[in-house]
Amino acid sequence: MLKLIGSILLLLATTGIGFVFAGKLAARPKQIRRLIHALAILETEIGYGSRNLATACSHIGKRNLENISELFHQMSLRLTTMDGAATYECLKLAVQDWWPTTAMKSSEKEVFLQFCKTLGKSDRHDQLAHLALVKQNLQVEEQKAREEQIQYEKMVRTLGVLTGALLIILLY
Repeated sequence: MLKLIGSILLLLATTGIGFVFAGKLAARPKQIRRLIHALAILETEIGYGSRNLATACSHIGKRNLENISELFHQMSLRLTTMDGAATYECLKLAVQDWWPTTAMKSSEKEVFLQFCKTLGKSDRHDQLAHLALVKQNLQVEEQKAREEQIQYEKMVRTLGVLTGALLIILLY
């Protein structure tokens, strides 16, 4: 009886691990899409609202974009509290603190950080051009993430179940 309960728990644990990894694969394209949406809002704030960067980030941080709002809230907070620091340094610290909480990979982080280097250094039209470019680059990353999700999501779930079954067979 004890072996049966242990086997069931082992199978549930490995299946759960498989589903957690599959969930991360599914979350990545959604988070990239939300980041693109937040950048579109930033584009509107900069282009038509004529707001400074801290205020624009604060407005985006107040929207309901799940964890993406937290990034822009942190960016706004850093821009207002780190007096005298370069804009890029403030944004870089916010991104580095926030990024581990996401399912996104380093390629999206690098695209976003490259964009952060241009913010606050040029006029409005140049920043809008950079915003369009970063949104385009992130759309490419989103497409790659979707393809990766399609390719690996079902396999990871199945692998979790099969790993549990294999361990049960090996333990008996």
